[in-house]
Amino acid sequence: MSSDSTGFTKENLDRCLAALGKEFRKRNGMAMPAELVLIGGAAVLENYGFREITYDVDAIIQASSAMKEAVNHVGDALGLPNGWLNMDFVRTTSYTPKLLEHSVYYRTFSNILTVRTIRAEYLIAMKLVAGRSYKNDWSDVVGILMEHKEYGDPIGMEQIDKAIHKLYGGWDSVSQDSREFIEDVLTDGNYVVLYKYYREEEKMNKAILLNFDQNYPDRLKGENINDILQAARAKKQRKEQ
Repeated sequence: MSSDSTGFTKENLDRCLAALGKEFRKRNGMAMPAELVLIGGAAVLENYGFREITYDVDAIIQASSAMKEAVNHVGDALGLPNGWLNMDFVRTTSYTPKLLEHSVYYRTFSNILTVRTIRAEYLIAMKLVAGRSYKNDWSDVVGILMEHKEYGDPIGMEQIDKAIHKLYGGWDSVSQDSREFIEDVLTDGNYVVLYKYYREEEKMNKAILLNFDQNYPDRLKGENINDILQAARAKKQRKEQ
């Protein structure tokens, strides 16, 4: 199985984690258990039905040095890309070590590898801090709200506010765009329609950025993404007038 083009589904991600548990146990023995806390898209994938795929598996990894060897071996055996399981997330603005305090048990593989994920309101908090309109951040927030509403366990601003404060100490880490987004979404409440809208917008924004990168190589930077997207939207509006 290769995730280069097809990505990870819940089923094949669980198979990869099961293979990782076996390989880690073989290399490490039973003396020192390992723990993974799945973050972001992988956590959404494992807990919700609206997300069908993710292309990377970010995690907080707590394990002996044998884990790196096990990850590489499983990646080679299953045809996964280098770094299929990684800790790159810890270098982003939405990372905080406090996430460990708010993780919940998911599964244990081979009696040695415990996998945890992040609770709903804390996932929402993380996604609001990341606030990338060209990935799945906003559609993931709406999807989580949508499924919890369907389950009869709705999430409101009070829960999100508490999660923001517990993880980041307040709303200073959340952009104005993300603040307005969550307020508008909660006020509207029609999550099914909103999920489709934001998912399509994310796909369109991603296409805009890919096109820009093809036309202007090496000029796409984190700090100019919003400016590029705003310019593209303004150009589209002028054409429609």
